[in-house]
Parts: sequence; structure tokens; C-alpha cells
Amino acid sequence: MYFDQDEPQDVRERRLAEERAAGRVARAEAPLELGAAHLGAGLVVVAVVLLACFGKVVAVGVVLGVFAVWFGVARVWVRYDGGRGWHAMGRAYGLTFGWGGGF
Repeated sequence: MYFDQDEPQDVRERRLAEERAAGRVARAEAPLELGAAHLGAGLVVVAVVLLACFGKVVAVGVVLGVFAVWFGVARVWVRYDGGRGWHAMGRAYGLTFGWGGGF
């Protein structure tokens, strides 16, 4: 975003609204790259299975609960951003588990 302190307020607000709208359209049209998200989800599944094997039922519940809330918040955020349908679900999935690309 470009910022000019001498720019009139109404011009700045209009420009920022146009930039936000352009970003929203770009996110809606961008192809989903879910490889990292699949890796992150797989790591969570492995962690939950290992915790369950060692009898840590409370830890399993905490891990699953954290990721369920995280996905819910991501889904609301994507919906607020104008996302609809399966593309929006994919974006929320990517926001939840996309950290797997760091491995």
C-alpha cells in the first residue's frame, strides 16, 4: 500500500478501498497450493495417533480442539473476505495447515 501524508482523506479512502477490492479478487482467483497444507494435516494426524497410542486422551482432545477452533476462525475470516464454496474451504484449510511447508 502506498501512503502519502499530503493526500486528501477522501482520495486516500477511495484508493485503499480499490486496493482492498483488487486484493480480494486476486485471492479469489488464485489457484490453491495445498501441498504444504496436506503435509501439515498429516503431521497433526501422526501427532494425534502417537498421543492416542500413549494414552494421552486429554492431549488428543486439546490438539484436535485447537485445530478445530483454528479452522473455524480461518473459515469465518475467509467468508468475511468474500470467499464462497469449495475454494473458500480450501483457503481455510490452507490457512489452518499451511505451516507444514516450513518442514
